[in-house]
Amino acid sequence: MTAGAGTPGWTVVHLMRHGEVHNPTGVLYGRLPDFHLSDLGREMAEMVGLHLGDHDVTVVVASPLDRAQETATPIASAHGLSIITDKRVIEAGNYFEGKTFGVGDGSLRYPKHWRKLVNPFKPSWGEPYREVADRMLAAIADARCLAQGHEAVIVSHQLPVWTARSQLEGRHLWHDPRNRQCSLASLTSLTFVGDELGSITYSEPAAALLPGARNIAGA
Repeated sequence: MTAGAGTPGWTVVHLMRHGEVHNPTGVLYGRLPDFHLSDLGREMAEMVGLHLGDHDVTVVVASPLDRAQETATPIASAHGLSIITDKRVIEAGNYFEGKTFGVGDGSLRYPKHWRKLVNPFKPSWGEPYREVADRMLAAIADARCLAQGHEAVIVSHQLPVWTARSQLEGRHLWHDPRNRQCSLASLTSLTFVGDELGSITYSEPAAALLPGARNIAGA
């Protein structure tokens, strides 16, 4: 089920993951400030801005983190809009924030950190999945109301976007992060018919710029 821009009774909310981040030390940056888009990440944001240029976007929302704000800027500019900053779409809290995550030279080499890995279903290392889903769905509902009959873009982060999608598709919220379908600068598009969710589609407008086999730390 699909809808064209401006179709009466239809509203589309695009959940966008930010572009690539400059992170030379490979830490899990989480909610830390001053992690900005790389040059490639800015290209990704511009490419998605061009992709959405002829869409009926009337609302642009972004997480307060630098990388999300910078990703949202070309989209908002293309439509003459101001960015609405919404803390509810921020990255999930994580105990390992600011640390490298791994067994070799990462934080997992230290037994003091192991206690944070005992419950992957909650998860024990960070903000509960249920809380992430609840805040994301509330933000989506508000964006849908603001953009009623048009399109909204919410620039967020991989885990919150995937958790919201999992909730809407009726899956378990706990998951293997390697199985998330949410690449850099991707769009998870929710099409509503009135107040009801009609479809969820996924696209990668910046696919040509994706790093491919490169290992990108963070989310």
